[in-house]
Amino acid sequence: MAILILVHNWTIVPRNNPAKEYPSDFDVILLEEGGRRALDALRDHPAVRRVTAQRQVQRTIKYVREDNCGPAGCLYAGWRSHRARALRSLRQPRESGYTSRKLLRTVPRQITSVLKADLLWSLGVTGEGIKVAVFDTGLARHHPHFGRVRERTDWTGENSLDDALGHGTFVAGVIASRADCLGFAPDADLHIFRVFTDNQVSYTSWFLDAFNYAIMRKIDVLNLSIGGPDFMDHPFVDKVWELSANKVIMVSAIGNDGPLYGTLNNPADQMDVIGVGGIGFDDRIAKFSSRGMTTWELPHGYGRMKPDIVTYGSGVRGSSVTGGCRSLSGTSVASPVVAGAIALLASGVPRHNLTPAAVKQALCITARRLPGANMFEQGHGKLDLISAYQFLKEYEPQASLSPAYIDLTECQYMWPYCTQPLYYSGQPTIANVTVVNGLGVSGHVRAVSWHPHLPHGPLLSVSAEFSHILWPWSGWLALSFTVLEGGSDFDGIVEGHVNVTIESHDESGDNAIRNATLMLPIRARVIPVPARSRRLLWDQFHSLRYPGGYFPRDDLRAKHDPLDWHADHVHTNFRDMYRRLREHGFYLEVMGTPLTCVDTSLYGALLLVDPEDEYFPEEMAAMKKAVDGGLSLVVFADWYNASLLRHVKFYDENTRQWWIPETGGANVPALNDLLSMYQVALGDRVFEGSFKLGGHSMYYASGTHIHSFPEHGVLVTARLSDQGRQIMSGEKPGAGKTDDEAHAVDVPILGLLQTAGETRDYSNDTVDKLPKAGRLVVYGDSSCLEGGAARSCHWLLLAALQYALAGHLPAALRDAAAPRHRQRDVHIIPSDLPQRAEGGRLHAYSRVLAPDESGPRPAPECARRAALPARAVHAPPAARTLAPRHPPTDPRTIVGGPELEGTEPAARAWRGAGAGAAARAAPAAPAAPASLASRALTLLALAALVYCLTAVWKRCGRKLRRRRLMSLAT
Repeated sequence: MAILILVHNWTIVPRNNPAKEYPSDFDVILLEEGGRRALDALRDHPAVRRVTAQRQVQRTIKYVREDNCGPAGCLYAGWRSHRARALRSLRQPRESGYTSRKLLRTVPRQITSVLKADLLWSLGVTGEGIKVAVFDTGLARHHPHFGRVRERTDWTGENSLDDALGHGTFVAGVIASRADCLGFAPDADLHIFRVFTDNQVSYTSWFLDAFNYAIMRKIDVLNLSIGGPDFMDHPFVDKVWELSANKVIMVSAIGNDGPLYGTLNNPADQMDVIGVGGIGFDDRIAKFSSRGMTTWELPHGYGRMKPDIVTYGSGVRGSSVTGGCRSLSGTSVASPVVAGAIALLASGVPRHNLTPAAVKQALCITARRLPGANMFEQGHGKLDLISAYQFLKEYEPQASLSPAYIDLTECQYMWPYCTQPLYYSGQPTIANVTVVNGLGVSGHVRAVSWHPHLPHGPLLSVSAEFSHILWPWSGWLALSFTVLEGGSDFDGIVEGHVNVTIESHDESGDNAIRNATLMLPIRARVIPVPARSRRLLWDQFHSLRYPGGYFPRDDLRAKHDPLDWHADHVHTNFRDMYRRLREHGFYLEVMGTPLTCVDTSLYGALLLVDPEDEYFPEEMAAMKKAVDGGLSLVVFADWYNASLLRHVKFYDENTRQWWIPETGGANVPALNDLLSMYQVALGDRVFEGSFKLGGHSMYYASGTHIHSFPEHGVLVTARLSDQGRQIMSGEKPGAGKTDDEAHAVDVPILGLLQTAGETRDYSNDTVDKLPKAGRLVVYGDSSCLEGGAARSCHWLLLAALQYALAGHLPAALRDAAAPRHRQRDVHIIPSDLPQRAEGGRLHAYSRVLAPDESGPRPAPECARRAALPARAVHAPPAARTLAPRHPPTDPRTIVGGPELEGTEPAARAWRGAGAGAAARAAPAAPAAPASLASRALTLLALAALVYCLTAVWKRCGRKLRRRRLMSLAT
């Protein structure tokens, strides 16, 4: 009643879909007026769990031409909505023009024959009795490829069930086609959910209604060839959990944003969902396939391993909307391959084994690891259908860990852990492990214990955080590794294992309590503490991103994907920079806490790259003290202009509000507050352009400029165009190239400063004459450090570190430095100091600002993770082998299956002309003796051959020697 008293003009939007006949756990309410007051009333109501905006989901289909994908991946053609959960199959490449000669490879006609589905068909396993839901663009009623379409439903309100785009038809064909391009489970019952309009638009509420209906229809397998970056779309995420809790096996594509890291899409990044990546028929990770890690856990933690598995997603043949076949590529192709494989498996194993956890364990444990690919590219490896079938047939409820072990020395699979050893006083190395609970839909983590292996294991300290409740079917375990002081001079391998005790209710029906203790082997390399000049600190704490607020991309040209959602982590979009620094001997540690919680005296330099958040006053004081004590500061900033922020806003049809960026590419006003103690400030104009610096081709992508700088510092300028003016005036990029060149100005972009405060020139002094205070390097653009940048500036970062850590100014920068009389930017180009935008909502997402807009909140206390008690053990040699891999199943051992010729390039491919199983059963027993006899005959033949060759050589040798003597005598 309280809602009716406060708000009068509101309407519940009626449902016009099949779910209207069933009860629902949500409603869509249309508010005519008093929006803020109404929302507050709804949030305060005791019967309302959560209030969120109705979200439009715009999904566009774009082709993938994998051979032309550039280093940054295959980008979408056209603008992608900030709420997008895009269909993951067809995309345009970002770059073109690259050609190379490649080995020709045979692409098999049937994807089913590659994965040996025909072997299971011969056993009568065809998907019969399994209900598969396809959430896509619909399906034509009388398509000739399908025989068991049990239901077609429309959730869009267009009163159409047909597929005008062809994507839904293709996906359904990969799963259950009966003709031409065969699907995996031809006898499965298809339930077609049309959740996209012909314009490729959908809404969250449509999905929620369709998900509820799928639960009512008792769907077994649900394929989602969709995805988006918004893992904070709570109604969607919560409903996916509910589907899993109701034993619906969810399969989803991880996205086509590769080869960039940190580009996983939701819901594939959820623990209960089987996230699928794509590979080609050469068993290499497809360029378009998104990479891990998950980014939910940042900045305080570390991401989980995803995808779960990979399978063929490039050049796969499937049903065409016209009735024939077509080939498509994308992770939305790989996803139905796995969904169809699961439907096939499910029809041939006991029904009680079909839980989301059991199926996920079967696929992941039996997956075949691909060489050369790391765990954030391939997950557990490539789908092995036959081994998964054998695993599920013999399945006993169990719990498992993903990954099954942590080996910080194993390259390439355990990248990035294997690239940097542990040492005393370093920031914690965090590994996030997923607990897959096959014992029941819900359970508890009862205990976690650490057992170091003698003699060196006790040097490693382990702390653990975990989800006490496992639901649905899964949970997480975050382990933090640090080296104790006793290992400060140690150089070697340390080992141990963590025991995780799980308690869960049995799913068999007798409600019994089952316990399981899982062992997670641990191995790490420990080295002596590196020198301070080799240790770098990366600020992750002040990085903000989408989802949440509208945080724009650093490059204003990126209109196709305007949101900054790649996490700005050294193992995601800054991965290439991280690898370059490691190659040059630097140790890079990630700071996930305020600066006040870090001992800065251990580090040579602090890297502030593209920060979006504000700074605590306590951090600024700590920064001043740290720099005075020798810590250098390296800043790579980005654009910020309050007027430009309002210009790049867009109107959200869902909330009927304008979305204005919470900050620019970087929070320049906050950086200026931090740098003001050194009389350094960045300006509010936005520049872009190509130039040469130190012999390197550079591109300045939407960067800021240096507004003021001390006279004794070093400034480097470049001739750039005013991109902010172009955007504000509506000019098209490149339309007035001559005018742009005419209006180009010399812009200070790089500044180097010795912070001792004296007016001396330290650029050519020796190290022992340098002051103890640290140095400052400021550059106005960070885009060139990101992965996929057309012209990377990693060399510039290395040169900046050379100056920051050793006081030596490289010749490339010294020669490019501006003359002394031009070093004050205010005398070169007119500009203002950037001001914080009015009406912004940065406080709603900030870790520093108070939610009530009262300013910075008090700096948080520095929490120290409690270490697990060390219970040292003398590990037997067998325990030192980390988690042996599940042996692949030889298809010839499947009883009753015919011997088939497969096209999969594997060492265990079938051979033979297809003789029946009965004919082969008899000679199977004497196979081993025959093999020994043949080996013995081969050895005898080789010995006889060697004897004959030796005899011939001796005989011919005598004749040759005689002829030579006779010629000498004559």
